[in-house]
Amino acid sequence: MINSPFTLPCGVIVPNRLVKAATTERLSDPYFKPGKELIHLYERWSDTGAGLIITGNVMVDRTHCESAGNVALDDATNTADLKKWTAAGTKNGNQLWTQLSHSGRQTSKFVKKRPKSASDVQLKKMGLFGKPVPLTEEEILEVISNFRIAAKNSKDTGFTGVQIHAAHGYLLSQFLSPITNKREDQWGGSIQNRSRLLREIIVAVRQEVGDDFPISVKLNSADFQRGGFDEKDSLEVIKMLEDLGVDLLEISGGTYEKLAFFLLNEENAKESTKKREAYFLEFAQKVREFSKLPLSLTGGFRTYDFANECIQNGEIDFIGMARPFITNINEIKGFLNGEVKELSNLIVRTGFKMFEDSAEGGFYARQLIRLAEGKEIHPNLSPMLCSTFLVTSEFKKAKAKKRVGSL
Repeated sequence: MINSPFTLPCGVIVPNRLVKAATTERLSDPYFKPGKELIHLYERWSDTGAGLIITGNVMVDRTHCESAGNVALDDATNTADLKKWTAAGTKNGNQLWTQLSHSGRQTSKFVKKRPKSASDVQLKKMGLFGKPVPLTEEEILEVISNFRIAAKNSKDTGFTGVQIHAAHGYLLSQFLSPITNKREDQWGGSIQNRSRLLREIIVAVRQEVGDDFPISVKLNSADFQRGGFDEKDSLEVIKMLEDLGVDLLEISGGTYEKLAFFLLNEENAKESTKKREAYFLEFAQKVREFSKLPLSLTGGFRTYDFANECIQNGEIDFIGMARPFITNINEIKGFLNGEVKELSNLIVRTGFKMFEDSAEGGFYARQLIRLAEGKEIHPNLSPMLCSTFLVTSEFKKAKAKKRVGSL
């Protein structure tokens, strides 16, 4: 089943069911364009044979980047610079979709000291994020326009679809959550209002790219925070997405404050937690009860037989993987063909709780750089040294962009 094609509602055929889910690469050049390393990395991922590759965060507004190393597809983008990237990423006839994102309050201080968000609720994480300023009505409309422009640029440069990132605590997720959305206007309050920005963006993007171009949405099943976006909210939003003609829903979960993939990857996690981690499979079953939306589930999948079983049972349509496309990149083709039955699950830990998530993030960031440079991964990098990598790297990238005047 994993090697069988799938026809999306828009009519586009994805050659197989394996998805390289988004992994933020932070490998743009000083002008927010894809550098030669990023192009090489996507060529390697295309060579794995995955039917669908989704980029890491591609920003619709370069002043609100999750990282100073993000690629931007805003109105200042020279689209000609992106065609080498799409040519490399689609060289084997696979789909290549841009994950369009606005980081909102999760914009690094190195990029913007006072970011914009739904409300003024600050993200207090490692001292890296400033207190946000609530978006005005005019600025919200500008955000919608930015997503539309980025979708147009995606299509014009050879990407074969787009994914709208409404998960993991980024701007659209901030609007969806009652914790970060304290607004009392038409963009806050009820789930109908909190989801308005996401819905308006989908409508605008569809008008721009047409009916035969895939539009995907990445949505949290829950934020895993008390009083936040929960499963009830998520199911309500999914009903709306189906009515809007979305072609693929990727289910995920968590925010910067509650890193679901980190928590669910613990060796001592409860069996019930691990089951849910595979990842959010129980939630996908709830979606299946009322929705015919094609579903992709990312995380937890490591065995060929289980991946096939989930598709065979009709629980999901696509198997999403992120970390294995880094640490197991040379085994993906064999996994897809059934020659590799299980992929190893690498766990990075320092032994100190306050450093764990930064160590894991830094570890994978360094491995991505190695792969992009044509090297193989180094599985024995020091977790403690990795824990400081993201901050130092981010500082250097932001400094380089400011030096050339692009930030």
